[in-house]
Amino acid sequence: MKQLLSLLALMALLACKQNVKEPKTEQKEEVTQTKVIAKNYPEALQKVFETHGGLKNWKEKRTLSYTMPKPSGDEVQTIDLYSRKERIETPQIAMGFDGTNVWLLDEKATYKGDPLFYRNLMFYFYAMPFVLADDGINYGETEPLEYDGKSYPGIRIDYDSGVGTSPKDEYYLHYDPETYQMAWLGYTVTYRSGEKSDNVKWIRYNDWMNIDDLVLPKALIWHDYEGKKIKEAREPLPFENVILGSAPKPEGFYNMPKNAKVVTKQ
Repeated sequence: MKQLLSLLALMALLACKQNVKEPKTEQKEEVTQTKVIAKNYPEALQKVFETHGGLKNWKEKRTLSYTMPKPSGDEVQTIDLYSRKERIETPQIAMGFDGTNVWLLDEKATYKGDPLFYRNLMFYFYAMPFVLADDGINYGETEPLEYDGKSYPGIRIDYDSGVGTSPKDEYYLHYDPETYQMAWLGYTVTYRSGEKSDNVKWIRYNDWMNIDDLVLPKALIWHDYEGKKIKEAREPLPFENVILGSAPKPEGFYNMPKNAKVVTKQ
């Protein structure tokens, strides 16, 4: 009888311990879910993200590729959205970023640009507004942009020291006040000088397409300008064959190919 009572007491004690453990498991799940919650973005920027398909949807994607038609031949860019590794291919050259080095394959010495400056450049313009959720970004206020009789509210963006190759760059996102769709991007270029600039260039975003429930540009249009006065439009830069995927590229896809060279800043 004593053995039976002891056994029952032991079983009751184990049951109590199991009951105590269950809330801990639930708490761990809550903590894990909390980590997914993004930092506090400005309310207007959150609405812009939602209008373009949602930041959560964007962050579930891993690989982006697109084609930019050019007179010298199509340029195909592929980017890993997590690491920002990149591979760019044209009929004449190839270049990329393997996570450590920028490399260039140009056996005929035809490329006249700067691969370091070009790294992720077009991707950054194309992946607006979602890249404005990156770490190391600060948000502020800016005056509305006036164009063709309409006022576009804006958000000013700058970067923490040491972020990217040009942390002194500034961006100005302007959006439609009724729909919260992105309409304009102003940006400065400080890569070569390393000093802040008040020369703001302007890109119009008014041609969109839906890719896997995300609203991404179909074309970008640079405009001539005088300060914040927007003038004539230049030729649109179209983006074709846009593919968004949740899987990474095969291992080695972004590696520097044979005969390519590591690019260093001059």
